[in-house]
Amino acid sequence: MAAERPRNLRACLLCSVVLSYNSFSLSGCPNCEDVLALKNAPDSIAEMTSQVFEGLITLHDPATSWVAKWQRLSGYKPGIYATKVVGRLPDDIVQGLEDQGVRYVPRDGSGGEEEMGT
Repeated sequence: MAAERPRNLRACLLCSVVLSYNSFSLSGCPNCEDVLALKNAPDSIAEMTSQVFEGLITLHDPATSWVAKWQRLSGYKPGIYATKVVGRLPDDIVQGLEDQGVRYVPRDGSGGEEEMGT
């Protein structure tokens, strides 16, 4: 029998960090707040995070972890991350990220080899 996860957990569509809805609302995304502005923004949280994700990774030291490198999490904050997040950022958000020099690679498994860091 599969373990059931709390329904209020969400994964960021940009970095895949997993937090509760309340954590995103109170503090924003620990990795992406500067570009996504999720803090106190319910519409943005709904649009830029997903309740549908697979697998969980706990990272203590993303700078030295081979798993972090494999999942493209090097340089992110320690925490819990999804291995795959269903959903994509809206096109206007992706364009805004690109304008800021942030490259968006979807975390839904559709990025092929590029997504897996090869």
